[in-house]
Amino acid sequence: MTDHAVIHELRQAIDEVFEGRERVAMREVYSQVSRHVGVPADLLTHLNELPEGAYNRRELTEAINGVIIRRGEQDSIGLLQEPDDEGPDLMR
Repeated sequence: MTDHAVIHELRQAIDEVFEGRERVAMREVYSQVSRHVGVPADLLTHLNELPEGAYNRRELTEAINGVIIRRGEQDSIGLLQEPDDEGPDLMR
């Protein structure tokens, strides 16, 4: 799986956990992402860097992108696209 496909898989897992919900707890996000076999354990460590608590989609996307940027991985794996109010989330 390519690095950008991993980001797409991560976005899919995030979409699933937010289905019909405004906010989700970080532990629920981690649980849903870990069910996706296309998301490597290395990427799960990114989620471990986020504080516990409830997030909405935008907050979670910004937090994950912040971890990716701090690690200098934005060119290799890409960033999650910020959710907009008018359409589905897509990767950059």
